[in-house]
Amino acid sequence: MSPAVGRESAVNVFPIIGGRENCPPVFSLIMWREPMTAPLRDLSEPFNKKESRGRGRGLAGIRLGRKIMKDMDQEKKEMQDAQIFGPVPSRRLGFSLGVDVVPFKTCSLDCIYCQLGRTTDKTIERKEHLASGDVLRELEEVLKQGKRIDYVTFSGSGEPTLNSGIGKMISRIKKLTSVPVAIMTSGTLLYQARIREDLMEADLVIPSLDAVTGGIFETVNRPHPSLKIDEVITGIDTFSQDFSGEVWLEIMLVKGINDSLEEIERLARVTGKMNLERIQLNTVVRPPAEESAGPLSRENLENMRTLLGEKCEIIAEFRGPTQRAHAVDVEKRILSMVRRRPLRLVDISQSLGAHRNEIIKYLEALEKKHEIRTKVHNDQVYYH
Repeated sequence: MSPAVGRESAVNVFPIIGGRENCPPVFSLIMWREPMTAPLRDLSEPFNKKESRGRGRGLAGIRLGRKIMKDMDQEKKEMQDAQIFGPVPSRRLGFSLGVDVVPFKTCSLDCIYCQLGRTTDKTIERKEHLASGDVLRELEEVLKQGKRIDYVTFSGSGEPTLNSGIGKMISRIKKLTSVPVAIMTSGTLLYQARIREDLMEADLVIPSLDAVTGGIFETVNRPHPSLKIDEVITGIDTFSQDFSGEVWLEIMLVKGINDSLEEIERLARVTGKMNLERIQLNTVVRPPAEESAGPLSRENLENMRTLLGEKCEIIAEFRGPTQRAHAVDVEKRILSMVRRRPLRLVDISQSLGAHRNEIIKYLEALEKKHEIRTKVHNDQVYYH
């Protein structure tokens, strides 16, 4: 054997804490070699007890490292495969079958109220993040299950229009099913003619517009540096005039930030020129990315609704019939987990093998029944 070859002298397996919140704890397998100073022993020869114990620990470390890496690969594959989620009960869309076509927290905005936490990839670059064929095959399998589905909805972990294949997917879905297709979008990229064209075959598009003043837009939505509020408004307006389906505009109000009388009056003037079926007023009801993002009272929302005109409604809570998303009792499993130790949304999602947006619905229900609570630690929301 070449003298350059070394003997494995140590194996360390340890967690690296931190990184993106959608990633599981990463275990690093670190191996190093030392120069050979003696010939390799024939492995058939017996070791003394001390050497045997050392070799045993080394081999155990290697096996542990391999198992951890294998488990991480499987978990990564399961997370990548979770492109279709639900159907889940939605306050607006009844039973919504979610289609998630971008990686977690890939978005043009980093909204302070986002229920999924801070954006980790703020971008306006479009890519085919997930292959259209894979998404459609998974969707077709779910459609065969015969569950009640009121909408097939592009939503989930980030901004769906950042997937350059979204137009092709919408077109194919329209051939697969008569269930209407909805798009939930920040609306920030509708100034691009290609994106407007991609969404034309959808039945319903729900863009957001939380502010019309540049400074407030920057504060509440923390946009990609290239985005300007005038361009965003023009894009939404142009799309609403050209689109043959329905456009519902969502406005998310955050206490003390975009809820002033002056800003609401400006919003009313801007939205009054758009071709909208509905204006939907919302506030922070789920744990936000920033603890400072607080909700408005029902009374305040009612006052804002009046200012925004007759098309405006406060989004009502879903009170339709129930339908189990899984054969197992998800709520009981969540309770069992969080009673042992506080967990984040991503922890629960990965443990149960379900999409974050699906888990959020269960967490919200448990909070309303006062069976779980939230607390913030190091800018992370924990359920306990």
